[in-house]
Amino acid sequence: MKLSEILKGIDVKNAYSDVDVLDVTQDSRLVKEGSLFVCIRGAAFDGHNVAAEMLEKGAAAIVVERDLGLDKQIIVDNSRAVYSPICSNFFNNPADKLKLIGLTGTNGKTTTTFLIKQILENVGKKVGLIGTVQNMIGDKIYPAKFTTPDPYELQKLFAMMVDAGCEYCVMEVSSQALAQGRVNGLRFALAAFTNLTQDHLDYHKTWENYFNSKRILFENADIAVTNADDEHGMKIIEDLDFDKIVTYAVNTNDASYVAKNVSFKPSGVEYELVGDSIGRCNCPIPGRFSVYNSLCAASCALSLGIDFSDVLDAISKSNGVKGRIEVVPNGGRDFTIIIDYAHSPDGLENIITSLQEIAKGRVVTLFGCGGDRDKTKRPKMGKIVAELSDYCIVTSDNPRSENPADIIKDILVGMEGINTPYTVIENRKEAIAYAIKNAQKDDIILLAGKGHETYQILPTGTIHFDEREAVAEILSELD
Repeated sequence: MKLSEILKGIDVKNAYSDVDVLDVTQDSRLVKEGSLFVCIRGAAFDGHNVAAEMLEKGAAAIVVERDLGLDKQIIVDNSRAVYSPICSNFFNNPADKLKLIGLTGTNGKTTTTFLIKQILENVGKKVGLIGTVQNMIGDKIYPAKFTTPDPYELQKLFAMMVDAGCEYCVMEVSSQALAQGRVNGLRFALAAFTNLTQDHLDYHKTWENYFNSKRILFENADIAVTNADDEHGMKIIEDLDFDKIVTYAVNTNDASYVAKNVSFKPSGVEYELVGDSIGRCNCPIPGRFSVYNSLCAASCALSLGIDFSDVLDAISKSNGVKGRIEVVPNGGRDFTIIIDYAHSPDGLENIITSLQEIAKGRVVTLFGCGGDRDKTKRPKMGKIVAELSDYCIVTSDNPRSENPADIIKDILVGMEGINTPYTVIENRKEAIAYAIKNAQKDDIILLAGKGHETYQILPTGTIHFDEREAVAEILSELD
């Protein structure tokens, strides 16, 4: 592709030669003969520092945001901001041929995107999905490294979806992706907001930064769907123009769609979905937050013109999502083991509260906190788990470069003065074994924090660790 085509719509500050470009990248390790290398300043690495070296490796041109005095340089105001449009141009702007549905919020994004995909597919639409657990094009599954991929991978996925005949793409849009401009230049047919609680402050530093990054999604959307029960639900769309604003709620009648007469069961949740029409919604995913997730998904689908009865039918057939209230096979024993990705104070509060509503016996919560992340969450998570659970097992999550024992000490600070019994077992597999071997009749054992992940990041490196496999192995040893 010609360089001029890749730079279409980009404000370039200097003259350049219109050479052929074979690939685009911001990763210096991937530069090869004919690449366009985009120099981006990151927290730990500045691509400008290796620009000359990239030309020596054979780069066709380099995009920079200051004059480096080099041949083949393309000067722009902000190289990070233009990287997404450059990648879009390189793949012939595939997102223009898709109806993009973007979801942002602290919790609920993954389950809600899966529900929306299932609703659209239930009426014959071909749908792509981009998110935390996996990326999908129709039924084909592709691994997901980040919740929202970098611009090159994102545009590549869009192009694959277009080639496969997809009409829609439903995607989780993380706060980091929005702050880093990974979705710059994209126009969303619909943007939806789930909720906002403390998370990722290690990256954003302030609550205001976190909120403002989420708001970016709604600055580039035609339809806004937002949670009227959340204190940030209306603020996130304040002073923005939309073709349509749709709200959903459980605790107020002042919303476009309201869940009434909610019933919680071990098999799922039921409620009256009240809007332009009224119908009984049966969502086969247990937990109070399943009301919000399914209500959000229904509101999105109805906003896109999907028939009311088709929406209710699709939700009733949902299979759930791996690592989200996932019931693990236990060989018919008289207790239940559930895996859930909850790894924030609000996420833990939601899942434990929901399990208490359906529990016949104890709720035993096994959890830890991630290393190299927001340390202020640790005592808060400890306090919430101790206050809401009947028994706690404190262990490791992904300690990364930190000492696991230090992370556990931070957690235990929040548990001081609370009478709930607890045990500390640093090794996560040993902790799971302890929970299973000491399970009582009708217990619900919640393995919180890892969810869909099949690895554990330790100070010594990343190891394979799938809690489903760990549970199966422990149970087999007990047989």
